Amino acid sequence: MSEHQPHRFERGTDGPKVIMAGVDGSASSLRAAAYAAGLARRQHALLALVYVQPVLAGGAALGAPVAGTTGEIAESLVEEIRTSAERVKGLWQVRWEFHTFRGDAYAGLARAADDLKADAVVVGVSESAGHRFVGSVAVRLVKAGRWPVTVVP
Repeated sequence: MSEHQPHRFERGTDGPKVIMAGVDGSASSLRAAAYAAGLARRQHALLALVYVQPVLAGGAALGAPVAGTTGEIAESLVEEIRTSAERVKGLWQVRWEFHTFRGDAYAGLARAADDLKADAVVVGVSESAGHRFVGSVAVRLVKAGRWPVTVVP
């Protein structure tokens, strides 16, 4: 005779809690953010939008105001996201946060996904022809195998 244990119901543990999207202002990253917003809405998950501010040592050596420029890009992205959220406010609600990290895109997104405990990562396809040879951020995230990754064209 075997002992039968009653099934325990787990409240709120099904489905993703955090869906992360990498944004950099490119058309493909904004499509990725829109796709991730739809996923977050349907799953009642938090949408974490992440911009990785590049660290360009060479630019700083030449006197370029790199930190100021990337900070302006981050502010511009937040404003664009707020405007888009206001446009669709009556149609659907999505809880979202905007985060900035510094470093190269892959390392920054990987760290963000780990820090935010992302259940899924959504990124846009690379718009650079050179990534066919070196490997894009999206491919590197997929190869890391630490999170489900969706690449949006």
